[in-house]
Amino acid sequence: MNILIIGTGYVGLVSGACFSEFGFKVTCIDHDKSKIKNLKKSIIPIYEPGLNDLVKKNIDNKNLNFDTNANKYLNKSDCIFLAVGTPSRRGDGHADLKFVFKAVEQICLRINKKIVLVTKSTVPVGTAKKIKNIIKKYKKDELITVASNPEFLREGSAINDFLRPDRVVIGTNDEYSRLLLNSLYKPLNIRQVPIVNTDTETSELIKYASNSFLATKITFINEISVFCKKTGTNIGDVTRAMGLDKRIGSKFLHPGPGYGGSCFPKDTLAMSKIFKDHKIKFNIVDSVIKTNDKIKENLSAEILKIIKANKISKVLFLGLSFKPETDDIRESSSIFIIKYLLKKHKNLSISAHDPVAIPNAKKEKLNIKYHFDLNKSFESQQMVIIGTEWNIYRSINFKNLFSQMSSHVIYDLRNIYIHDKEIVKLGFKYYSLSSK
Repeated sequence: MNILIIGTGYVGLVSGACFSEFGFKVTCIDHDKSKIKNLKKSIIPIYEPGLNDLVKKNIDNKNLNFDTNANKYLNKSDCIFLAVGTPSRRGDGHADLKFVFKAVEQICLRINKKIVLVTKSTVPVGTAKKIKNIIKKYKKDELITVASNPEFLREGSAINDFLRPDRVVIGTNDEYSRLLLNSLYKPLNIRQVPIVNTDTETSELIKYASNSFLATKITFINEISVFCKKTGTNIGDVTRAMGLDKRIGSKFLHPGPGYGGSCFPKDTLAMSKIFKDHKIKFNIVDSVIKTNDKIKENLSAEILKIIKANKISKVLFLGLSFKPETDDIRESSSIFIIKYLLKKHKNLSISAHDPVAIPNAKKEKLNIKYHFDLNKSFESQQMVIIGTEWNIYRSINFKNLFSQMSSHVIYDLRNIYIHDKEIVKLGFKYYSLSSK
C-alpha cells in the first residue's frame, strides 16, 4: 500500500517513519525545500529519541521518501494523511484550519483515482463534514472518501506510542475507508492493540476530550500541591495513595509548574471554543485554562520574592523545554518564568542550561546567557531553578558544586530533590512546589 503524508511536522514525520516501519511505501510532503533536502539525508529538524535511526533505516530500505511536490504521488497513493498544522487562531482560540482546507483543495484539483483522505491533525468536531463539502464542490466525492485518525503521540516517546499504542481510533462513515484504515494497523494485531472504530465526528471529539481530561488531571494535582504547601501536608504521599486507586491511576499526578507544549494549551482552548459554538459552557476546562495560567504567574511571583529576599542577582535555569526528551519550548514554564523575571527585575542576570532545547530558546531572543556544559554553568551562580526533569538533573552532585556558587539557593519546580536532606545540610536554601 502507498501512503502519502502532507506535512512533515512532528506528527507527520513520526507517523511517516512508523508507517514505513510497518513495511508500507510512504512519501512525506513539505513545501520547505531546505527541510526536505535535510530529511533526505536523515537530518531531523526536531529532537525525538530514536527518530533519526528510524528515518535513516527506512530511507535506506526504500520504504520512506521525502519530496516538496505532492502532485506526482497523489494518483499513486491509496491513502493520504493530512498532518498539517492547526494552530490556535489569533484572537479567538479556535483551531485554524486554513492549512487543512488548502491541502484538500489542492488534492481535489488533481486526484483521478479512489483514495481515502485522512485527517491526522487535531481538528474540531465537524471538520470531516467541511472537508466533504469541499470535495463535493470539486465533484470528486465519488473518488475521495474522508476519515479521521487522531494521533496520541507524547513528545519524547512518540515512536513507542505509535508502535505500541494504548489504542488506535479510526473514524469513518463508509465501509471502504474503515477496511482500508484497519488494514493499515494490522501490524499492531500481534500486540492486541484495541482498535476503536467509530464515526468521523466522534473520532474528532475523542482527541480533544482526551487531552482536555489529561490537562484537567495535571491542573488538579497542581492545585492540591499548592494546598499541601500551605498546610504542610505531604504531596508525595497524597499522589502515591491516589495513584494506587485503579480508577484514578498514577499517571499525570506529578506536581509541576503548569502544563505546556504544543497540544494541551492549544487543545483545551479549542475545546472551550467548540463548546461555546454549540451554546454550551465547558466550565471545567475553562477553569483549567485559567488555573494553569495562574499557576505559572503565582510561581513566577513567588520566585521573584525569593530572589529579592535573598538579594539574588544571578540565576541559573536548568531546563528550557516544556518536558524532558524534547526540544519543544512552546508554552514552557521555564520560558514563561524567565520572561516574567526579566520584565520585573531589570538588574537580574539569567543563565540557562538544557541538553537539547537551547537552539529553539535562542529564537525567543531572550536577554540571557546559555550554557552547554552543565558543571561549568554553576560557576558564580547564586540561585538554581530546576525547570525540567531531565535525567541529567536528577543526580547533580551539589556537594561538589557548592564551592562554585557565590550564594546557595535552589528552587525545585519538579520536586526532584524534595526528599534529599543532604542539600539543606550542605547549606543550600531549598524551595520546592511542596516546601516553603
